[in-house]
Amino acid sequence: MPVRTLSSLAEVPRAAWHGLRRDDNPFLDWSYLEGLERSGAVSAATGWQPCHLVVEEAGQLLAAMPLYLKNHSWGEFVFDFAWADAYRRAGVPYYPKLVAAVPFTPVPGARILTAPGVDADRVGAALIDAALELAAHREASSLHLLLPEERQLPLLRAAGLSLRQDCQFHWFDRGYGDFEGFLGALTAEKRKKFRRERRRVFEQGFRFDWLTGAEIDDALFHDLYRFYASSFLRRGMEPYFPPAFWAGVLADMPGNVRVVIARLGAQAVAAAIFFVGGGVLYGRYWGCDEDYHSLHFETCFYQGIELALAEGCHRFEPGAQGEHKLRRGFHPVPTWSAHWLANPMFARAIDAWLERERAHADAYVEAARQHLPFRRGAAD
Repeated sequence: MPVRTLSSLAEVPRAAWHGLRRDDNPFLDWSYLEGLERSGAVSAATGWQPCHLVVEEAGQLLAAMPLYLKNHSWGEFVFDFAWADAYRRAGVPYYPKLVAAVPFTPVPGARILTAPGVDADRVGAALIDAALELAAHREASSLHLLLPEERQLPLLRAAGLSLRQDCQFHWFDRGYGDFEGFLGALTAEKRKKFRRERRRVFEQGFRFDWLTGAEIDDALFHDLYRFYASSFLRRGMEPYFPPAFWAGVLADMPGNVRVVIARLGAQAVAAAIFFVGGGVLYGRYWGCDEDYHSLHFETCFYQGIELALAEGCHRFEPGAQGEHKLRRGFHPVPTWSAHWLANPMFARAIDAWLERERAHADAYVEAARQHLPFRRGAAD
């Protein structure tokens, strides 16, 4: 089965890409991924060189793997810095490596996209074989598929990749109806704490606006980018995305963007950027002019839960990490990655380590479930 390597997603027509099964995940949208390249956020210069793999037949796109050649491990959210250090100490190069992922975005989803009616296992195996051949051709140390959907794990395991387990915290709508219905599922102590936390925010005079991407005008866009960039600059980092990326997303995907603006009077002082697609709300970026008591939790989590309920979303994914989400009703959910290493010695050592790590990850998820704030039986 012939597989072609692309140096840019622009080589594939938008309509052809959208014919692949993506479960309406907005981060696998052609406009999102191609926008990363067009804006310069993703390029060889930033350490994310596109080398996407596609399977075509008679001019029809049958399958694809968003793939990047990388010379660092930043922006992945599946941490392999210890592996890179072990390679360095052994005098073996770890970079470059091949990574199938959504750059800078820790969201689970398909990493092998297939058209309806296509034998997913057959074309998936062809894409993995092609990725391994590309790794050899580019002298890459390894191949990594980050945060693939769980139903693709058997295919990845059958191809000889080692599986790594981690955990995120997701909120699920159990038929609550509204935020009061959600509070009713909590223990009395937690319900009282949530109400007190929200009351503190509103007593400071905050009000909130919910906007779609189409409702962001030029003045608000300036504020939004300032908020977004501030969360990076405070940590001494450059923002992942330049203004051109966000301008492109708002122009090409306005229906997938939701923004919560926190105002004091008429002034916007904080914002959280969300995406929506496939019945899922995704919380991504937050920024604020200065620190206000409880405003982060209100804007990113409580407003997010209300937004998910209003949008009819069955799940709310607020991003990677953060055990503080557990106490606010976000369930621990296993997430996965798959890894192949060319060096046999390191491959054996890391595979054995991953087996032990998976046992710890299982135990962690089970222990975390015991700390959910719901009344007995209410979280089922």
